Amino acid sequence: MMHIDILTLFPEMFTGVLGTSILNKAAEKSAVQYNVVNFRDFADNKHATVDDYPYGGGAGMVLKPQPIFDAVAFLKKKAESKKPRVILLCPQGERYDQRKAEELAKEEHLIFICGHYEGYDERIRENIITDEISIGDYVLTGGELGAMVVIDSVVRLLPEVLGNQESHLKDSFSTGLLEHPHYTRPADFRGLKVPEVLLSGNHKLIEEWRNKEALRRTFLRRPDLLEKIDLTPEQQKWLAEIKKEYE
Repeated sequence: MMHIDILTLFPEMFTGVLGTSILNKAAEKSAVQYNVVNFRDFADNKHATVDDYPYGGGAGMVLKPQPIFDAVAFLKKKAESKKPRVILLCPQGERYDQRKAEELAKEEHLIFICGHYEGYDERIRENIITDEISIGDYVLTGGELGAMVVIDSVVRLLPEVLGNQESHLKDSFSTGLLEHPHYTRPADFRGLKVPEVLLSGNHKLIEEWRNKEALRRTFLRRPDLLEKIDLTPEQQKWLAEIKKEYE
């Protein structure tokens, strides 16, 4: 079972997210256990403050090291985890992708730190963090939404979480390509028809169509991804044919 601790000043933000859909089903199946902690509870001053003015001056407030250091130490001891991944959600961090999700899904214990205010005391980064993650080149009010994104993408990869265990293997980015188009009933909706090959019952042709369309969609929408993967000779042939269609 994976154990996920979330350090936040706003625990209520996670109630709906962790309690619905796949994330909730994963917990019900004992694939994962969530623990949301308000790190203000670890503040060592009577006013329970967790932030202070930055040395040297400047706008905004900075999260103090003490509450987070003590909270992480407590969670490590409680879980008896030798080497948990301690993840800081931060716009300065590594750009998050599917490869990282697959890497984190192999861990037994993840600790997410969701900050607010202007930033973190640098000693937090230097001493207790194993990973800094950014979900994109923009700034959010806090790390909570970023943590939700990462948690969702990781938990769905855990064994037995998805109904079809092959589902995530063909997701966009898992293969290096964007996913192929999908269709369902009716076959003819107001004159808009499903491609005939999908109605043929010929599984070999269907799989070939799906592979080609995944390649086409990637070429049209995210050609940068094609530079990161090794295409098979067959895929290279298909890609050349696709490119000719758009010349």
